[in-house]
Amino acid sequence: MADTKERYQKSITGFILLGFGNLHELKILLFLLFLVIYSVTVAGNILIVALVVADQHLHTPMYFFLGNLSCLETCYTSTLLPRMLVSLLTGDRSISVSGCLVQFYIFGSLLATEYCLLSVMSYDRYLAICKPLQYAVHMNSRFSFQLAIGCWLTGSVASTITACWLSQLIFCGPNEIDHFLCDYTTLIKLSCSDTRLLILVIFSLCFIFIIPPFLLTLASYVYIISTVLRISSSTGRQKAFSTCSSHLIVVTIFYGTLFVVYMLPDTAALQDLNKLSSAFYTILTPMVNPLIYSLRNKDVKEALRKALSKTMTFITNHKLFS
Repeated sequence: MADTKERYQKSITGFILLGFGNLHELKILLFLLFLVIYSVTVAGNILIVALVVADQHLHTPMYFFLGNLSCLETCYTSTLLPRMLVSLLTGDRSISVSGCLVQFYIFGSLLATEYCLLSVMSYDRYLAICKPLQYAVHMNSRFSFQLAIGCWLTGSVASTITACWLSQLIFCGPNEIDHFLCDYTTLIKLSCSDTRLLILVIFSLCFIFIIPPFLLTLASYVYIISTVLRISSSTGRQKAFSTCSSHLIVVTIFYGTLFVVYMLPDTAALQDLNKLSSAFYTILTPMVNPLIYSLRNKDVKEALRKALSKTMTFITNHKLFS
């Protein structure tokens, strides 16, 4: 009892997110780089959402899920980058324990939602390529809406459970987090509480909320690739594969970087690699996803071309009458 009371008295109230603090001489350059990345990410993803909403040809389940993904990644980036920009500009790298938990909750919720959303998008492509005659029956607008809502709710539930358990931890010091975000792995390492039960809970949540979406994604693409390879004509194979190639690239980048972050040994020698990989899937991936989908998808390119054409016509007419 006395030991518990002493630990409460010594508990810290905030952390220092070291981030890229070892690159002091590049602080201004990093600020400008992250500002450009944030601006491009938000603009690109909002553009995708606007095109999906405005263009009638994109009112299909595939693009509905893409709009959800773009919305998610706008929120994803906005959870991390604004704070990083302020930290680089002011030099203030402190964050309260409650602020850290809130950041983890939002970040974790969006990450878990993305797991589910990518698997749903994989299943959508599986139906479109492997069962085209049944696609309209199985993947109607009502079912796609239910799947999207299910993804957001699943991510929220998984993150809420984890955040509630993390909020029970006591942190006695040190208070430095060698990262640019509050992740559960670093919080567990800094805690002076008994974390064995929490680790078991997190492992169970991963088994329930993360493994099934990953297996669904993997199974969907195994069936997709085997179906595409059975198509006799090269033109048919190319046309079939083009409908899911953008999503396959996004899935590969997402799971590849997550594997580096969470599966490699957590050692000091690999800390920089871990941080770089985290930056890749939290900062760079949301920026390149709109480019991948727009450059490799003829429907999105056509919608963008029409939107630009209408915008130029409006500007021209406005100048003529002004």
